[in-house]
Amino acid sequence: MRYHRRDVVERALAVLDEYGLESLTMRRLAAELGLQPSALYHHVPNKQSLLAALADEILARGKRERRAVAWDRRVAEICCELRDAMLAYRDGADVVATAHTFGLGASEPATELRATLREAGLPGDLVEVGTRALLHLVFGHTAEEQAALQAASAGAIDREPGGHGDFEAGIGLLLDGLRSKVHR
Repeated sequence: MRYHRRDVVERALAVLDEYGLESLTMRRLAAELGLQPSALYHHVPNKQSLLAALADEILARGKRERRAVAWDRRVAEICCELRDAMLAYRDGADVVATAHTFGLGASEPATELRATLREAGLPGDLVEVGTRALLHLVFGHTAEEQAALQAASAGAIDREPGGHGDFEAGIGLLLDGLRSKVHR
């Protein structure tokens, strides 16, 4: 059977969702596709490229139409979309945060946040700090939430993870600080 890169990414997402990031190896993915590991490298040159493609696909599948007009509501919308996209896949937060951190992909949320904070009138240095702070909150909260959900489903913990309410409150706190720095 002849595969295209999209087929490889599709199967990798299925493996990620079923077994988790730790089990997503190039060897396993090749076996899932019925390929020799060396043949897989015709589609993706290395694991980092695969993770970048996965991160971009996770974000693309979670994309929603922007409805907010006010800059602060748009920031919240971007952050909620990012969280929801990552939560849709097992270990999605780890995949997206890793790709973003290493500059391999998943750059669209940061680009959108920067543009929105600039449009709001934040000074340039605070645009960068604000973007990083928002992304750190989204990545960290979502990774912790996913870990707690997995631990709870395995019976390892008996508490519910902090969910959407905690997340929105955290975003609200950061937005309060950013609003106080906007030059009008």
